[in-house]
Amino acid sequence: MALPDAQTLAAVPFHFWSVVFFIFGSLVGSFLNVCIHRMPRNLSVVNPPSHCPQCGYAIPFYLNIPLVTWLYLRGKCANCQAAISVRYFIVELLTALAFLSCWLGFGHASAGQAIVYCVVLAGFIAATFIDFEHFIIPDEITLGGIAVGFVCSFLVPALHGTRTAAEALRESFWGIAVGGGLVYGILRLGKVLFGRQRFELEPDSRVIFLETSLVLPDREVPYEEVFYRKSDTILLQARRLEMIDRCYVEAPVRLSPLKLKVGEDEFDPEHVRHLEARTSEITIPREAMGFGDVKFMAAIGAFIGWQGAVFSLMASAIVGAVVGVTLIVCRKREWSSRLPYGPYIALAATAWIFGGQRLVLAWLAAR
Repeated sequence: MALPDAQTLAAVPFHFWSVVFFIFGSLVGSFLNVCIHRMPRNLSVVNPPSHCPQCGYAIPFYLNIPLVTWLYLRGKCANCQAAISVRYFIVELLTALAFLSCWLGFGHASAGQAIVYCVVLAGFIAATFIDFEHFIIPDEITLGGIAVGFVCSFLVPALHGTRTAAEALRESFWGIAVGGGLVYGILRLGKVLFGRQRFELEPDSRVIFLETSLVLPDREVPYEEVFYRKSDTILLQARRLEMIDRCYVEAPVRLSPLKLKVGEDEFDPEHVRHLEARTSEITIPREAMGFGDVKFMAAIGAFIGWQGAVFSLMASAIVGAVVGVTLIVCRKREWSSRLPYGPYIALAATAWIFGGQRLVLAWLAAR
């Protein structure tokens, strides 16, 4: 399948397409808002149609116009007047500007390249807002991104600066391998160096152990980001622990992938259907990064190659350090430990797309 080339569209003024990309970007942003809200909750992004989460009011098409509707209704539901988060407007505007930037930056050379980068930035926006709120990046974005990046590399070899699809596929493969491999190596090294993280909670805080994740008062931690080895263990002193058929008071709890130990009693975690504790602190295995970041970097490498993946990792570390130091200076040290790493990676990869490669080449030439 051949993607449209800018020369094919030369009969239409270039900035007509600028307007089209901006409008289409706002429409995609509206859909991204649905993804951001529903994906982490394992809800369909198709059904039901757009509705108010407070009163269930089905939003008609004439009140579902990106950017305009939020401003017209002043950020409120037309039916119940409940507040609608400004995040909806920000995502729509940010996506519209991202699409416009892709067209202005790459449309003159290749419309296909501009379109693919629009897809990449849309994924970055969705991943960033989900990661900020839920500390996860859904597999639909990461694993889906790996597959889409590989296919797009075949369709648009210019993504990797190559002339043939075979060369582009090779670059995409190495981008996946190097991007995911580097972050996975950091994750494993962090496991050895840092080991565990202790969370101090409000007295008698509720901690719930679900089938796939641990729910703390202020966050949800997927088990895949906690249990990498069979010896990894969650520790806590439960003031009260509830299971389906029994209850414990002032009991030490140790949970690993293979064994749950409460006091002197041992259980198979696979057979424990309900586990809820009241405690003031909990210690969990700590990682330098989550496994979602490994898959996210692999997806990024699929689009921008191994050089872009390396740049994104290094630049994201610098961005993270700057943000961390700034928060400490502003006496917000506790915020730095609550910020996910995915948005830093996305920001660094965006910098690579819009000039990072030229910057690195200029720096190397000056040496």
